Amino acid sequence: MCGIVGYIGEREPVNVLVSGLRKLEYRGYDSSGVAVVNAGHVQVVRAEGKLTALEEKLKNQKLSGTIGIGHTRWATHGIPSERNAHPHTVDGVCLVHNGIIENYIQLKAELSALGATFSSDTDSEVVAHLLAQELKKTPDIFKAIQKIIPRLEGAYAILAMWEKEPQRLVAFKNGPPLILGVGNGECVVGSDVQALLSYTDKVIYLDDGEVACIEKDKYVITDSLGKELNKAIVTVHWTSQAAEKHGFKHFMLKEIYEQPLAVSSVLKKYTDLKTYQVEFSSMFLSPAQNTVSRITEQDLKNVERIFIVACGTSYYSAMYAEYLIEKLAKIPVEVDFASEFRYRDPVIPPKSLVMVISQSGETADTLAVLRMAKNMGAPVLSLTNTLGSTIDREADLHLFMEAGVEIGVASTKAFISTLTVINLFSLYLARTRKYLSIDEEKQFVQNLLALPSHMESVLAHDKFFAEAAETFKNYKGFLYLGRGINYPIAMEGALKLKELAYKHAEGYAAGEMKHGPLALIDDKMMVIVINPQDNHYEKTLSNLQEAKARGGIIVSIGTGDDASLKSVSEHYLSIPKSDWMASGILSVIPVQLLAYHLADVLGYDVDQPRNLAKSVTVE
Repeated sequence: MCGIVGYIGEREPVNVLVSGLRKLEYRGYDSSGVAVVNAGHVQVVRAEGKLTALEEKLKNQKLSGTIGIGHTRWATHGIPSERNAHPHTVDGVCLVHNGIIENYIQLKAELSALGATFSSDTDSEVVAHLLAQELKKTPDIFKAIQKIIPRLEGAYAILAMWEKEPQRLVAFKNGPPLILGVGNGECVVGSDVQALLSYTDKVIYLDDGEVACIEKDKYVITDSLGKELNKAIVTVHWTSQAAEKHGFKHFMLKEIYEQPLAVSSVLKKYTDLKTYQVEFSSMFLSPAQNTVSRITEQDLKNVERIFIVACGTSYYSAMYAEYLIEKLAKIPVEVDFASEFRYRDPVIPPKSLVMVISQSGETADTLAVLRMAKNMGAPVLSLTNTLGSTIDREADLHLFMEAGVEIGVASTKAFISTLTVINLFSLYLARTRKYLSIDEEKQFVQNLLALPSHMESVLAHDKFFAEAAETFKNYKGFLYLGRGINYPIAMEGALKLKELAYKHAEGYAAGEMKHGPLALIDDKMMVIVINPQDNHYEKTLSNLQEAKARGGIIVSIGTGDDASLKSVSEHYLSIPKSDWMASGILSVIPVQLLAYHLADVLGYDVDQPRNLAKSVTVE
């Protein structure tokens, strides 16, 4: 989510850093900062808010030198503020960080016992202190970083410098992207290739566990054991269309990578980042018509049943909502396809709420349900990605996906944005109905705020699927399994594969596998199981054993380093440990990448699959 830029060379670093950070604004952020080493001292300028605030401060502070680092931050640990902005500096050590240090609490306690004083609420500052401590024993930043890496748990991309070695930048990663740009007598580092291309088209993509020691006219890259590597330099070729796609081969892949930003946009809209509470007052306003809803918060407190109606991918988000709302807010929920609901003479009792979900806001069947529900006297809540669409205008209450423009016909970021809105809306309902304490709500919200950084680490699976697709294309069918909130994710995964790769795929509740689908399983059937470590874990693992015994080829998605799940899997894909509400969102990304790369290797039109349209405005 956050953006990293670093520079070493003869240009003024501040100009390069700010220009690079401007290229990364699309990623989303709430504060920014730059640091330059000058005459053996680190100078740092940071600001809350947008880059314009940082630029305004830089007008009054002259930063000059030949080496510097910059950062745009999306808040996870600690509120958006100048004190929590990066870069962080400790005893001349200065660094910027993307990701989450999962064991930062333990490290912080250890460092505090040694006398460390912390000036921010971030997990990132812990790494600066850890490095500063190590440099007292190992006064070489490259060697010191290699020694502290085994202490770090989680997903991270880190760029560091030390005022006593002003000729070196050191970059290292585990999860989020980090790219080295090699120029003529200069080097640039960034979390996105866009930040580098004004200075060089020659880049090196760092892989997990690698450490790069960078000087203006040379660099050394080692693996996690310190062995020097000979990494290939890649020349980036951009066309005008590629620029529009930010260098991605297809809009769909670009939109998959934009999902951390989409989630952050939802979190910014519907949470108070100072109190860590959900904030849904805007739901009662219609921006398109500048009116206030006739439905009040008290009406929502009195709701005794919710009907959620949608089509396609939005239907699976509705299934996901059913699990969350019933568990958290204790309201019975019914989920229906719009095309079925409108023709089955539904009974909508008094004190019911009808929720309709449509990315375009123009889906014909869903719009017909909205009008039918209103004719029956039921209040309607819409969740769309399009302000002022017909569904948005005609609804009583209004939620938005905040996903931005989505070009690919097969929805990705709009779906994941919808799941995020549903998470927050479920918390809102639970709080208003007194099923959730303030402290519980705060913890849930903090867990969700970590999502964008966790998502960036999951995007690292892109490389796996790009390489594996050539083999995967030979399987006759694909069975997706999940339980609880992961069941709708399995359904969505199967739908994506059908939409894009034109392969037969089924999404099933894992417990139902033995009631029929087991007959399909042999060594030509790939089984994709979504099984993070939640309260369904053991039962899903047992279901997986049954598939394995029949010769099924297992691709599993699980939490962290799961030895049990690995042992029954041909391929194991790890997602970060997270709250049960958030794990479903993280699990979406691997199934999207599988569908994308399989379709691409088969030579199909990923952005415009056959027979499909982005907005279905007819029955």
